[in-house]
Amino acid sequence: MIGKYKFPEVGVCGLSCRLCPGYVMKTKSRCRGCKTEWRLAGPCSLLHCAVKRKIEFCGNCEDSKTCEKWKRHREMGKQFDSFKCYQKLEEDIGFIQKYGLDKFREAQKIREKLLWEMLDEFNEGRSKSYYCLAATIFKTEEIEQALALAREKSAGLDLKAKAKLLHSFLDGIALKRNYCFKLRQKTN
Repeated sequence: MIGKYKFPEVGVCGLSCRLCPGYVMKTKSRCRGCKTEWRLAGPCSLLHCAVKRKIEFCGNCEDSKTCEKWKRHREMGKQFDSFKCYQKLEEDIGFIQKYGLDKFREAQKIREKLLWEMLDEFNEGRSKSYYCLAATIFKTEEIEQALALAREKSAGLDLKAKAKLLHSFLDGIALKRNYCFKLRQKTN
């Protein structure tokens, strides 16, 4: 079943792989998405359950309203992140349930395109996770605005200065919009 998924880059839980640091790599170790053979070898109980039930998205499961695994995952996502931002998980789940996986994938492709623009033009080698977070949290218009300003103001700057400039525009938007612009790690 794992090879027959139409949307390998959309996690069964509703996360978008396209904005994940492991997905946006240009190396052989690049993750190809949550619903791939490589990920099936991992510990994701939601994925293993979805494979058994032959479903593409937890929200399409007949037990989705009462599933304790998915409920715990969603509750944890409201407070904490792992290496991937979960801050928009509930919003993304709502979008998928309202418009479907095809529309979600199209919306994520737009975000991924903007992410690659940030990475290709403004990544000094230390900003990949930062840009992945921005691509996940910000509205697309906000990312486009920050990129346009950074492009306009960065003529003649080296890559480190260009990255710093884009960071300042993104940080300003996050502050203005009250976005939590960091991974919310669980502390012991």
